[in-house]
Amino acid sequence: MTELNQRVGTTSPQDPVARERANDTTTAAPTGRATKVRYLIVLMLLVVTTLNYADRATLSITGTAMQHDLGLSPVMMGYIFSAFAWSYVIAQLPGGWLLDRFGSKRTYAVSIFAWSLLTMMQGWVVGLAVGTAIAALFVLRFLVGIAEAPAFPGNSRIVSAWFPTAERGTAAAIFNASQYFATVVFAPLMGWITHAFGWPHVFTVMGVLGILIAGVWMKTVYAPKEHPRANQQEIRYIEAGGGLVDLDQPRSAHGGVAAPVVRQVRTVACVKEMLRSRMLLGVFIGQYCITTLTYFFLTWFPIYLVQERHMSILKAGFLAAIPAICGFLGGVLGGVISDALLRRGYSATFARKAPIVAGMLLSTCMIACNYVDTQWIVVAIMALAFFGKGVGALGWAVVADTAPKQAGGLCGALFNTFGNAAGITTPIVIGYLVQGTGSFAAALVFVGANALVAIACYLFVVGEIKRVELKDSLIVA
Repeated sequence: MTELNQRVGTTSPQDPVARERANDTTTAAPTGRATKVRYLIVLMLLVVTTLNYADRATLSITGTAMQHDLGLSPVMMGYIFSAFAWSYVIAQLPGGWLLDRFGSKRTYAVSIFAWSLLTMMQGWVVGLAVGTAIAALFVLRFLVGIAEAPAFPGNSRIVSAWFPTAERGTAAAIFNASQYFATVVFAPLMGWITHAFGWPHVFTVMGVLGILIAGVWMKTVYAPKEHPRANQQEIRYIEAGGGLVDLDQPRSAHGGVAAPVVRQVRTVACVKEMLRSRMLLGVFIGQYCITTLTYFFLTWFPIYLVQERHMSILKAGFLAAIPAICGFLGGVLGGVISDALLRRGYSATFARKAPIVAGMLLSTCMIACNYVDTQWIVVAIMALAFFGKGVGALGWAVVADTAPKQAGGLCGALFNTFGNAAGITTPIVIGYLVQGTGSFAAALVFVGANALVAIACYLFVVGEIKRVELKDSLIVA
């Protein structure tokens, strides 16, 4: 526990993230006022990641109506929920490799377009025979998982390039809090569309919206040194604070086509090296546990409100937004607190771990829902639990601080592989628990227990938070 009390410049002068923030302090102060383009970049990450989570959550809003139309049992629904996560996990490392090879902008744009088109196609299964519709829905959800795989590793790479270390916690918290913002914005909308027009129209609306956003992305997002609106003062500020501004630096290729300059690593050997790091392994396992809470919220929570708490689909869609608002506020607050601790001289270890531990502890209060019957009290407890989960969801900030510079996409993909393995297990385990017990009581205990394991990982496994340096033998170009 002593590591949680270290201060940069006092008891922890060796803190590597502090050294990273201090880099280039001798650089001459630029003249003129620095632009704030990095805020536009994080806004785009918020928008795109909100869409990402909304497309994942379409089944949770339409699920009750689809169960009725297609005759799905809770276990069958659990497997369909998990279809996305199977492929999402499998595709993480290839997605990270694509980001490191072709750069964040182009890889991400293709990802947005593909997952949006596949989301739209899910609405078309309504015209198929029941058995065929179930199989087609499973396959389409599986393909959506592949298409979305580069998204979060891409977010991490972009934040690493555009933000100095002392601002990364807030930036990462903003895009990570989009999982709640998605419910705030889209759960009421999707609930209303399902109620008024039928569930297939939810997929059409979300798919068209995503295709439009893919076009906006291409016109808005660039590498720091290539962005037409970013001036040298902002770029020098980011670089002096530890931002990896050359991460996707373009060069002139044959015929004048720009291609990213990337130092390649030996992929398999690099993955093995990262898995041998006790710090990274603790972060990875902790993320699995934290993401268990995320997938409960994305998959079974609205169904819990309808089936366990006897709300209508329309009412559940609106009430699900209340915990989501609290989760979003908690997510942003967690990042702000973490970065404020860094600026006040605390070590990165304390500044990142303290909100994670406190937030996960608060999130366990959801188990109290098993002991109350009043609907508004249940919603209030869930709101408090997801506020805590939001505060503690700083894993991506930790990855931005610790990932090897030459393998940021690969490290982010590995981190996301562990995290989203929970997307496979959580819906299925809850499906069996609900079907076997006839209620959600055991499911809430299961989710709360994962929060406690996450706390144990950060307190007893992770140790000091610092950037991993790869051996020269792992870098091939």
